[in-house]
Amino acid sequence: MSTDKLDSQSPDKPWWKQQGETIRIFAVALAIAFLLRAFIVEPRFIPSGSMEPTLQIGDRILVDKISLKWQEPERGDILIFYPPRSPAIEDNSKAYIKRLVGVAGDRIAVEGGKVYRNGQALEEKYIAEPIRYSMRSVTVPEGYYWMMGDNRNFSNDSHVWGFLPKQNVIGKASLRFFPFDERLGTI
Repeated sequence: MSTDKLDSQSPDKPWWKQQGETIRIFAVALAIAFLLRAFIVEPRFIPSGSMEPTLQIGDRILVDKISLKWQEPERGDILIFYPPRSPAIEDNSKAYIKRLVGVAGDRIAVEGGKVYRNGQALEEKYIAEPIRYSMRSVTVPEGYYWMMGDNRNFSNDSHVWGFLPKQNVIGKASLRFFPFDERLGTI
């Protein structure tokens, strides 16, 4: 056996020198994980039924945080965001998840159990039941979005607190990774 190998495992060296390679690998992995979560992709847990049936309570999803840096979200995308300040929101430091229904210039109204955008009823196959409220027409201003939960009758969304500032968006829901059932995959 070589003396180099004996020296690297010598009991006279501090533990951190004996485990130097392991510590370096762990530190690099931790740094990469932090950077990925902060800037590229982040796991999230679905805590409420406001997006049912699309997303269920307990689902785990990945949030794409980078693609919206280069392109605008599209109507129908599911976004994660911090809600605007409003008396209807107790804690606006908790992220929400809702569907993007309207962008700047869109006129949004709710009547007869349906959402209307620019005078046209939306075809929404992901909605389980008709909406049980009405809402007068509003026009989404520049720099804002109109967000709604898929479980429209039980969602604290734009019909309650108004327009969402673009800068509040964290990212776009991209992948459901738990539970391991037929709903696993892209959103």
